[in-house]
Amino acid sequence: MAIINNLTWKIGGEAGHGILNAGMMFAKTAMRGGLNAFASAEYPSLIRGGHNHLDVRISEGPATSHLRAVNVLVALNKDTITRHKDKVTPNGGIIFDGEKDPTTLEELGRNDIRLFPIPLDTLAKDCGGKIMRNTIAIGATMALVDFDLELFNGVLKSNFSKKGGEIVEQNIKATKIGYDYIKNTFKEPFDFKLEKRGAKGHILLSGNEAIAIGAIRAGCRFISSYPMTPASSVMMTLAKYENDCNVVVKQTEDEIAALNMAIGAGFTGARAMVATSGGGFSLMVEALGLALQTETPVVIVEAQRPGPATGMATHSSQGDLRFVQYASTDEAPRIIIAPGDVNECFYHTIDAFNLAEKYQMPVFILTDKYLGESYLSVPPFKQDGIKIDRGKLLSQKELDRIKDYKRYTLTKDGVSPRALPGMKGGRHVATSYEHDEEGFESEEEEIKIAMSHKRFRKLEMAAKEIPDPELMGDSDAAVTILAWGSTKGPIMDAMRQLKKEGITLNYLQVIYLSPFPVKKVKQVFQKANKTVAIENNQSGQMADMIRECMGKKVDHRVLKYDGRPFFPHEIVDALRRIAKEKTPEVLRYGHGSRIEH
Repeated sequence: MAIINNLTWKIGGEAGHGILNAGMMFAKTAMRGGLNAFASAEYPSLIRGGHNHLDVRISEGPATSHLRAVNVLVALNKDTITRHKDKVTPNGGIIFDGEKDPTTLEELGRNDIRLFPIPLDTLAKDCGGKIMRNTIAIGATMALVDFDLELFNGVLKSNFSKKGGEIVEQNIKATKIGYDYIKNTFKEPFDFKLEKRGAKGHILLSGNEAIAIGAIRAGCRFISSYPMTPASSVMMTLAKYENDCNVVVKQTEDEIAALNMAIGAGFTGARAMVATSGGGFSLMVEALGLALQTETPVVIVEAQRPGPATGMATHSSQGDLRFVQYASTDEAPRIIIAPGDVNECFYHTIDAFNLAEKYQMPVFILTDKYLGESYLSVPPFKQDGIKIDRGKLLSQKELDRIKDYKRYTLTKDGVSPRALPGMKGGRHVATSYEHDEEGFESEEEEIKIAMSHKRFRKLEMAAKEIPDPELMGDSDAAVTILAWGSTKGPIMDAMRQLKKEGITLNYLQVIYLSPFPVKKVKQVFQKANKTVAIENNQSGQMADMIRECMGKKVDHRVLKYDGRPFFPHEIVDALRRIAKEKTPEVLRYGHGSRIEH
């Protein structure tokens, strides 16, 4: 019996040959056919050479993460077959160049899959050359799974219309060549099928794109960044719309210059942000202290990646939480937000700008490659109810009523009225030194204490406003999951699978990590049977935060830190064992196997 509308598809080949673009076009085709799509890519830190591959998961139901299992593997070179042959599911298939890379089932050690050799290079000569191989392969896929070819042709027209009609026609011709080759050569039906459903009007975008769009909606007027994977596409997306949306985009010479410029923009009243990764943020730390001391609002997107120093530039991690929490000298408050999906990237970016101005402090959006660069089909963002809160930013009339304006006036909530440069009566000093209420340098003991208390009162007030995390799942659960950030998608997929097995679970997704939601987490702990933290780092950094803030120890930690995000099956394995058996306190995953300690 054919499996309908539940497909995992992988395309792989040498970097620089259109792998990522081809995968995105296939995902868009599925979305236009009324299906849900999730696309995630892995690539080396090379412009050409090395191995690129992109996974597309298509489903009629929710699809919030990638899977290890592959139903259709499109291999544009032999290396792709070698690397991924064992991931192909029984009755799945491999599309490859049978002339250039001849391959047999015996050679692969498999007798439960199907091979679809196509002379990709030869066929590509008739429609534009070698660059058309991936388009031919998608045409072949469309035939294999019996999907509507016109849907893909529509995507081609959208993608290449700016390059001219000839390019569009070449791609449509290439698609038809691949489609006809499969239909004419392989008559036996394939076990995996896609069927068109009613179009939902969804959009396909990444977490980084959603952050950029959220920034525009929030009124961001300035971004300064030095490109650093996996944060670069935040700046690139804003650059794409800078003229239409009145945003100044500045690529700086380095990261400390980027944050200094954003602080300058924030000081003048512009909503400003930077986007970087852990290595770039390391260079920004001195400038972060300036924002903290001058109480200047700025939004910092920190897209985590594995390893100290350069680390693994094009891979994913959740290793920077504690670094971001305590970066800069001495102690100063900051707000940390960790969205878990594309929708949250959009809405919580708006929150980040509002909180930055309301509490006059840096606000971090903590993300990673898996969230930032994976694509998800979602409904268009709702605009109703979005509010812009600029906090205590003074108008000229309000400033005129203040006889003796002091920029750092001690207030009950720690937030002082803010005047901008050029406003009559608003002249003040903003210095990196500790200072008094007027901003003048001071080293007196009472001033230091008063200003430290003032800054931390803001975090106390923010804690009262920031919403509690949501507990999702069964009210009386065998296992309670605590997690943050990009693990949300695999966790949600794992929970759906385990629910079918009768295992009761609930999941507390902590989005606001600073100030930490101690009250809500305590309530959850009081009712929990077993607790487990699931994190993409080696130590369990949020689990450590819980122990630090509450004196509570999480029962189990499920950790993965090989530079790759969790697969749902790894989380399923861990939660199944924790629910049913006595297990080690820490379960570590990676390389497709479990290592226990």
